[in-house]
Amino acid sequence: MKNKYWKLILLTFTAGYLLSSCYKEFDPKTYAPPFTINGFSSVSQIKHDNLVGYWAFEGSYIDSVSKTAATGVGTSFVNGFEGQAMKGALNGYVIGDVSNDIANMHSFTVSYWINTPINAVGTVGTVCISRTDDFWGNLDMYYENGGTAATAIFKTHVNNNGQSAVATARISKPWDTWMNVTVTYDETTSSIITYINGSSIGSFKQTNFGPLTFQNATNIIFGTSQFQTTPSLGTAGGPQTWASYLTGMMDEVRIYNTVLTPSEISTMVILQGKGK
Repeated sequence: MKNKYWKLILLTFTAGYLLSSCYKEFDPKTYAPPFTINGFSSVSQIKHDNLVGYWAFEGSYIDSVSKTAATGVGTSFVNGFEGQAMKGALNGYVIGDVSNDIANMHSFTVSYWINTPINAVGTVGTVCISRTDDFWGNLDMYYENGGTAATAIFKTHVNNNGQSAVATARISKPWDTWMNVTVTYDETTSSIITYINGSSIGSFKQTNFGPLTFQNATNIIFGTSQFQTTPSLGTAGGPQTWASYLTGMMDEVRIYNTVLTPSEISTMVILQGKGK
């Protein structure tokens, strides 16, 4: 009788312990539905088939789409917006061969995260698709001189078969903080739109600009303009006294050969903010 009594106590204790262990290990987050916005739960789901370039800067300068490795000149890796980021420097930049898919874009979306101090000593190029037979590249995205502590002057120059279009936007509170910069060009409207943190801040239309035709596009550059590289690309003949280099950080560069919609751009920014 006594043995039965102790067996009952032991059985009760064991069941209680197992129940307690299961209760403590239960995590309600594992049962929560995945975060979605506008039907997307990950940035990789947005226009996946149109993604022609992606640089995550996770310890390398490789383009994850074309598998083409770029070279860092005076740059390094630091903690970034997501994982690691490229850290620029005076006389520093990243340069690689441009893929055929990027060189042959007719429309585009370029998106990246950036955290940089004011460009006090010259223009600062962020993304450049080179053009070997001209002063400027086929695509130049850069901070223009003349900005203030409160406002940046941001320009996008696009070359189309020898003709140029330049869009200018003013960014409020742009320095020393992470922000998303996205620029689109739409061949059907001949319009360049600049977005900051998912919201449009400016639109420019070049009449009858149409589908893009880049000429002599050989390299893609992050952190400066084509004439600031060594050796200098294009026809400038060398570095310019009014131009400089990105000394801040750059992360999560994506290039699409199509125009992302305003909804897709804001969704991308929100998902990236959540590490998705």
